[in-house]
Amino acid sequence: MNTSCRYKRVLVKLSGEALMGDTRNAFDPRFLDGLVHELQTAHATGVQLALVVGGGNIYRGGLGHDQGPARSRGDHMGMLATVINSLAIQGGLEKIGLSSVVYTAIPMPQVAETFVLRHALDDLARGRILICAAGTGNPYFTTDTAASLRAAEMGADLLLKGTKVDGVYSDDPKTNHNAQRYDQLTFDQVLHQKLQVMDLTAISLCQANKIPIMVFSILERGVLTAILNGEQRGTLIKEAL
Repeated sequence: MNTSCRYKRVLVKLSGEALMGDTRNAFDPRFLDGLVHELQTAHATGVQLALVVGGGNIYRGGLGHDQGPARSRGDHMGMLATVINSLAIQGGLEKIGLSSVVYTAIPMPQVAETFVLRHALDDLARGRILICAAGTGNPYFTTDTAASLRAAEMGADLLLKGTKVDGVYSDDPKTNHNAQRYDQLTFDQVLHQKLQVMDLTAISLCQANKIPIMVFSILERGVLTAILNGEQRGTLIKEAL
């Protein structure tokens, strides 16, 4: 195993929508295949690797009462969607021979392991990829916040936020072609400017625990390994110098 990686432990946050790829289906087989091979290459650097995936490709919690169930019920439905996504990723990893464990914040022992920090750390030390599902187990918290929480609990050196764009922009680059992409930001800049990176609770958690965030395009092949080897890809968010 290569041990040149500059990080010991990282957590990757993926949106559920990313799993749709370019299709209208919940899962794009081509994207899933590319993702698991991307994770395989990253894992080979020697890093301890954990994932948190959203559920927006299946169901988005937080809909208004006139559009769906009550907030708490809808959030629990969204948590279950993240479990489905986590199992799908685990299945892909198993096909290429990578050992992984799905941990859930809501106990469902017939499906996955219940999250216990010491067990998760043991699995990381054994070289298994962790996939943390069901958010924090509580309504009113996003999977971004769950990712920041797990990163803090595990003592991650870096939180990687995989999106469909190559970093953080001053405006939506899809609608504003003059939008500026930032190479680097501080946590305070993100909070004060209310930039659409992660929700403010997630950003505050990373700031309090001094965990830098790299926002990058998950569509770019080889990007995870490049970042783990110290290359600047996307937008880095950290404390001011």
